[in-house]
Amino acid sequence: MTSSSPKHHELPSEREEFLRLLPSPASPSSAAASIKPAEPDEEEAAFEAVEKITIGDGTFEVDSADCAATPPFSFRKLWLFTGPGFLMSIAFLDPGNLEGDLQAGAIAGYSLLWLLMWATAMGLLIQLLSARVGVATGRHLAELCREVYPYWAGIVLWFMAEVALIGADIQEVIGSAIAIQILSRGVLPIWVGVLITASDWINLAPYTFNLLQVTYFGLLVPKLSSRTIRQAVGVVGCVIMPHNVFLHSALVQSREIDPNNRVKVQEAINYYSIESSAALAISFIINLCITAVFAKGFYRSAEANSIGLVNAGQYLEEKYGGGLFPILYIWGIGLLAAGQSSTITGTYAGQFIMGGFLDLRLKKSVRALITRSCAIVPTMVVALLFNKSESSLDVLNEWLNVLQSMQIPFALIPLLTLVSKEEVMGVFKIGPMLERAAWTVAALVMVINGYLLLHFFVSEVNGPLFGFLISAGTAAYVAFVIYLVSHGNSELSNWISQFVPKRSTYSGN
Repeated sequence: MTSSSPKHHELPSEREEFLRLLPSPASPSSAAASIKPAEPDEEEAAFEAVEKITIGDGTFEVDSADCAATPPFSFRKLWLFTGPGFLMSIAFLDPGNLEGDLQAGAIAGYSLLWLLMWATAMGLLIQLLSARVGVATGRHLAELCREVYPYWAGIVLWFMAEVALIGADIQEVIGSAIAIQILSRGVLPIWVGVLITASDWINLAPYTFNLLQVTYFGLLVPKLSSRTIRQAVGVVGCVIMPHNVFLHSALVQSREIDPNNRVKVQEAINYYSIESSAALAISFIINLCITAVFAKGFYRSAEANSIGLVNAGQYLEEKYGGGLFPILYIWGIGLLAAGQSSTITGTYAGQFIMGGFLDLRLKKSVRALITRSCAIVPTMVVALLFNKSESSLDVLNEWLNVLQSMQIPFALIPLLTLVSKEEVMGVFKIGPMLERAAWTVAALVMVINGYLLLHFFVSEVNGPLFGFLISAGTAAYVAFVIYLVSHGNSELSNWISQFVPKRSTYSGN
């Protein structure tokens, strides 16, 4: 596509047609336009106009005819963009991550630190692409999936996203409930903590926003043994979380950015990239420290196989002493903070996922109540059934991490499909090198994840009936993954069509 002097707001013709067919986004269509609140019969935006933060240019003026003009870096402006990335990073420090960290350290020692580092790096790439989609299109991932995929595929994607979200929410609420039990010295049981956590999100949500040598060795030298497979699955599953991909693409719309202004969009992408990188670097250091502490204190010890969220504080206090402020309470407060903050992000993610996929036109409070109920009901059941012993809750957390791992392709593939489409992203479509790198990362994540899951199920699932169900489910799972990949990759779709009879070939719409 050639042009002598294109204006900064002109878009490729394919993207113009694509955007014309979509419902009008909440973002303004020009730099001078003001955002109007959605009318009752209009599609509800991720954020209303009054909720968005305006990003000023200060003394820098952008020439509308000069697309290359980029405002200079400003710490003040970086501060204005700060928020979505750190809110997104909370999911990297939820109770599921704490469970995965302490189990990995106690059972595998330092041997899985390399997996934690690379999983965090891959998670950063995924989150940067998620933010790019939200900024460049003015719409979040769930909304775009509803428009791009056929109805049946959109419903399946929504169901998978909800399953992943409910699994994550169970971990978060159970983590808070365990913290409440610890801080109350066992007076309040798990199910009471679940009820407290289920109610207090309403009040909290509006206010949200030689050891060194072996550590380096564990980071840089890949090592994986058969006895640490479950912990490896947990590390990947709790770091790369499907619902977080949907969440980040919506959170970036909390800033008033014109998706038709190339300068503004590129500037926002740059600042969001810096913020997200800093946030995930901090989360990685925290996860690394937790894993290293439990590796140093409990690796190859008698307590290694029994340590979990419930008794970790007690074991730490016995190992390192209480001091002026008992370690047990420090652990309980940290666990409560992790559970409460991640519960809030889970509520936000549930609203965006349900509203985006199903195009629900409900008040946000009503939609939040619906999505919260979908998670609290199974969480309450789990709290009552798995409250018999400490080990049962730890086993549950590990299985929930496996569930997170199984849902990764259903967020990752649609994201890479959309961010690679020029008719969706316009000039902000990722380049060939980044596209290949992103699909390579996705393939690597899914292959490693598939291997770990296969090994996990082979070792954990017994009996012919369960084997048949697992085989049938795996076949359907793989078929849908292939469909999603072929829907977004024309070359792969053409290759697959060679093995399909002509009469059964479909267009993918």
